Amino acid sequence: MIYFDNAATSWPKPPVVIEAMSHFLREVGASPGRSGHRQAVAASRIVYNAREALAQLFNAPDPLRIVFTLNVTEALNLCLQGYLRPGDHLIISSLEHNAVMRPVRALEQQGVEVTSVACSPAGVLDPSDIEAAIRRNTAMIALNHASNVTGALLPVAQVGRIARRHGLIFLVDAAQTAGAYPIDVQADGIDLLAFTGHKSLYGPTGTGGLVIGERVDVNRLSPLKRGGTGSRSEREEQPDFLPDRFESGTLNAVGLAGLGASVRWLMEQGIAAIREHEIALTQELIAGLMEMPNVTVYGPLDAQKQTATVSFNVAGLQPSEVGERLDQEYGILCRVGLHCAPAAHKTMGTFPGGAVRFGLGFFNTIEEVQTALAAVNELTGSVK
Repeated sequence: MIYFDNAATSWPKPPVVIEAMSHFLREVGASPGRSGHRQAVAASRIVYNAREALAQLFNAPDPLRIVFTLNVTEALNLCLQGYLRPGDHLIISSLEHNAVMRPVRALEQQGVEVTSVACSPAGVLDPSDIEAAIRRNTAMIALNHASNVTGALLPVAQVGRIARRHGLIFLVDAAQTAGAYPIDVQADGIDLLAFTGHKSLYGPTGTGGLVIGERVDVNRLSPLKRGGTGSRSEREEQPDFLPDRFESGTLNAVGLAGLGASVRWLMEQGIAAIREHEIALTQELIAGLMEMPNVTVYGPLDAQKQTATVSFNVAGLQPSEVGERLDQEYGILCRVGLHCAPAAHKTMGTFPGGAVRFGLGFFNTIEEVQTALAAVNELTGSVK
């Protein structure tokens, strides 16, 4: 079996992740921040260690300004619904995932104005188009760091500088890049960084979070939910300090044990080394697909300008048929369709049919890529 669905969820996980989660369940088990006994203290320490590891990975100055959520979708909803008000103007790109698009469409119904800046069919975004879209009432710019369809990397650092010049809050959806591409929230001018644990951070599902920069007024950022935090229990009002303001309810501590272990493992490997390996895989895949006359490849077509996500179509075959045959006949697991990103598919011209997506990861090999290329080539020969 060849697993090429890492853009959805990475697999396999590093052994240290499984070991950390098993240790938590066998040896710790208690709720973090809810009791004073030794097991609860141990659980709290594990959670804080995960915050510290993520702060180091993203160069975030304060671990307590990292809020844990169930996934990047919850983090993005916290930012968009919690910060924007009727009459505010939001700038996004035409490559956004539905994790941004759906809350944005709901906010439009509440009076938030939205401008979607068009990217090229290859996924290229001109930063000057973002600046040209700024209005007097613009409150936020929200961009994904890389498309989950084309893999195209957006010019986050350049847009971060634009946001700083105009005094705007800059939200980045790092679902596809956290762990696979270097991110420095301070150098890149990122005010809000939403991330998920189960993709290129190689952690478990049900983990994710939000890095909240110093420029963000947390009193303006309303919580998505309110409830028990283990702190200020004598008060019936939500705590106003971080991270408790946004972390109501018992955390997924066993998942965060795994996430902390995966982040430390990533830093041991080195993000640069991971990136280099994925570039090599992506170059091999793009070059091989482009040699096939019946295959159309989408995106930048340059491994240096994208993540290890490559989408394509085979002439004469529906994406669903290609995906099913790759699975059943060749043991290659991938994802087909619209990938929860119809706006991106409209941008690249593949809506409504979608495309076949190979999401490569650190544990994939050149040999697996070559095997997959041979399989796709055989499928193209079956087209009548």
